[in-house]
Amino acid sequence: MRGVGRRVAITGFGVVAPCGIGKDAYWQGLLGPAITGTKSVTFADWDPSPYYASPKESRRADAVEQFAVASAAEAFAHAGRPDVDPRRFGCIYGTGIGGLRTLEEQVELRLAKGEKRVSPFLVPMMMGNASGAAISMRYGLQGPLETICTACAAATHAIGYAARLIAWDRCDAMVTGGSEAAATLTSLGGFNNMTALSSTGSSKPFDVTRDGFVMGEGSATFILEEWNIAVARGATIYGEILGAASTADAHHITAPAPGGTGAIHCMELALADAALQPGDIAQINAHGTSTPLNDAAEAQAVEAVFGPDGPPMTSTKGVTGHALGAAGALEAAAVLLSMQHGLIPPTAGTTELSNGMRVDIVVGGPREWTPGPTISNNFGFGGHNGSVIIGTA
Repeated sequence: MRGVGRRVAITGFGVVAPCGIGKDAYWQGLLGPAITGTKSVTFADWDPSPYYASPKESRRADAVEQFAVASAAEAFAHAGRPDVDPRRFGCIYGTGIGGLRTLEEQVELRLAKGEKRVSPFLVPMMMGNASGAAISMRYGLQGPLETICTACAAATHAIGYAARLIAWDRCDAMVTGGSEAAATLTSLGGFNNMTALSSTGSSKPFDVTRDGFVMGEGSATFILEEWNIAVARGATIYGEILGAASTADAHHITAPAPGGTGAIHCMELALADAALQPGDIAQINAHGTSTPLNDAAEAQAVEAVFGPDGPPMTSTKGVTGHALGAAGALEAAAVLLSMQHGLIPPTAGTTELSNGMRVDIVVGGPREWTPGPTISNNFGFGGHNGSVIIGTA
């Protein structure tokens, strides 16, 4: 995008995560202890009431939508509202699954009490596009309204697409990000039985003893706007979307392509989109799920693109868990906070890298750095690859 088209500023963002609600609390959570002894990290006492006009309204929204509405509220609170034509103000949002919690509850209700007890709100609560639709209606956004559903790459793809609409002069401002609330008993059973979840209940990205991920949930939402519009209204600019890319492995429904070939191509395309060279990248926010195959393929891909002496790399999933379609949004927020604080969060839970991994993983504690262009990667089931490059303000 930096190479062609208009510049895209990030003027606000909000975060809802089990390790911290609100971006300040989220930052402290990223520096906190690693996940241990659990299959999932969720909200023990989530309260949606501050974000809805009434309890009735919040009860008609699945948790995935509630998280999205909450993070969007923080994003708008910090950004203000860009003064643009609402027809050129859209929302591109990501999710991997959507309202699974409501669907599962209603299936159980039907089996126990019959189909007439199924809620008339089931469909709008379970549909994958509910989060973006809720944001669009709440803020009167009449531009493009689309939902990206590309598994664990969804939010990264959404951010990249939203930025392109601004860069290509199709829109002047966009809301983007992702939300997920899929840690239900059935989904956990499925992920566990396919051996994707950690058998020890610990997320240890790139560690020699890694054995799967811990499920997470949450949301992060961003306000993007054309750079000159943001400057003219005196908005605080937190960062810039420099480039993004999307590719497919075309290999296997769950396993990454050997050697990370699809990820290599994706990162190379993102660098070209940003008009940057590998040496310009100052940090890598890894997908880093803590699964044996994915971490190995990502490490190989990073070495292939950046060499054995590449930039420092971190995965925040040792604290956040893997929030599936919201992962890329939570990680883009981590990148912005890393720039703000001049620190790279550690890869929590990781102590010893797997043999043969020649990547600079930040472990043990946060590392000081001089903020610069950062690439954030996400790779999803189905062979989806997504990369977005975020620059400093």
